[in-house]
Amino acid sequence: MNNSTPRLAFLYPGYAAEDDYPRLASMVSPRAEVTVIHTTFDEDAHTVEALTEMGSPQRLTEGARQLEHNNPEAVLWTSTSASFVRGIDGIREQIETLENLLHIPASTTAMAFARATAALNAKRVAIAATYPEDVALLFKAFLEHFDIEVVQITSHGIITAAEVGTLEKEAVLRFATDNNHPDADALLVPDTALHSAAWLEDLEAAAGKPVLTANQVSFWEGLRLCGKLTPQQGLGTLFRVTPWD
Repeated sequence: MNNSTPRLAFLYPGYAAEDDYPRLASMVSPRAEVTVIHTTFDEDAHTVEALTEMGSPQRLTEGARQLEHNNPEAVLWTSTSASFVRGIDGIREQIETLENLLHIPASTTAMAFARATAALNAKRVAIAATYPEDVALLFKAFLEHFDIEVVQITSHGIITAAEVGTLEKEAVLRFATDNNHPDADALLVPDTALHSAAWLEDLEAAAGKPVLTANQVSFWEGLRLCGKLTPQQGLGTLFRVTPWD
């Protein structure tokens, strides 16, 4: 295998928009190798209780054990909400759980959003959230921990990831443009159940500014963690900025 080929693993709860990851792998140069592990949970629901259980160390450990013979260079827990609902300490516990088990760098989609927003030097953001309001407000609080100002937040109250995963291009573009804000440096769309990989440039054209989506920032974070992040075309502003540590 070519040593320059990134080998990334994504722990993904259930089934919704996980096909974004192989799509992104085919869009970067050199092409990446990805492994998607579907983790289990008690309930597909955007509620704090269900998301806390979904992102528990036990669930992450069950998924990570399936990677022990895959030899990835980095691993991501790819549920934004099932990381930020557990707070900063809970996210640290998730990362430590994965790193202690697999002995490779690990992160979560929530942390990827914080780092990607910093990489864009975006001080003020708008959030277009598919979640119910109480969950969306926890994402706002998470970002504020990193001194990111949220100038607008909208929540669409979609309960299940499965439903979010059915939204097609025009609906996703409309969702982004309807929830943009002129004072925002970037628009954040924080749900890994929402397809976006094929439409990243379209989303930015519609919003007129950088757009960060959950699967995009997760893939970016994986490349960053394994030291193989290089500027790319066709994947939005985030992938065109100078890589950083």
